[in-house]
Amino acid sequence: MSAELLPALEERIKVTFTDKDLLQQVFVHRSYLNEHRGFALGHNERLEFLGDAVLELVVTEHLYKNYPNPEGELTNWRSALVKGETLAKVALELDFPELMMLSYGEEKSGGKSKGLILANAFEALLGAMYLDQGYDVCQTFISSCVISRLADVLEQKLFIDPKSRLQEYTQEQFSITPHYTIVSEEGPDHAKQFVVGVYAGEKELGQGTGSSKQSAQIAAAANALRAVTD
Repeated sequence: MSAELLPALEERIKVTFTDKDLLQQVFVHRSYLNEHRGFALGHNERLEFLGDAVLELVVTEHLYKNYPNPEGELTNWRSALVKGETLAKVALELDFPELMMLSYGEEKSGGKSKGLILANAFEALLGAMYLDQGYDVCQTFISSCVISRLADVLEQKLFIDPKSRLQEYTQEQFSITPHYTIVSEEGPDHAKQFVVGVYAGEKELGQGTGSSKQSAQIAAAANALRAVTD
């Protein structure tokens, strides 16, 4: 990534960093350093660790101060706001893929658009922002791009996991509980990919892919919900 792209990012996030190297480090994936041993900056994992804590605190503080709901409900709302899928969407909206610094192999395999890599980079940005600008700036930024999604989370019941929501739908529409079947599995044991289909009776509602049967089931349920609600 060229440092020339950083000013455009700062415009998008409405935050100007004092330490430009710290901002650039946000986008350095561990794999990049494997191919660029002499690169001056480290990878973004420590920043991600810090940013994760900042994000949780800001969101938790907002929910605590503004909603009298029980702890369990607030926990579910927070989980929906800070989950990787949500953060990856924010990162895409901020054009993170063009900024990511990955190894050739990781980039060739689509790493710049991988949800986990983008979500981790977003958390790294929060860690860097906290170090460079302080808590108040982070709070304002998180409010504008993460907490602002709470209304949609509540309206669409996104705080309920996809499998539970799909079960509610199929029981209401068909009076049956959906079932999941492995369609295929590929790859070595340490990097397996499962494709799972979800069905209402004999009717396939959707398929999903994941590195575990559980994650593939969740992806299948989420895809099925998108198909039946669009």
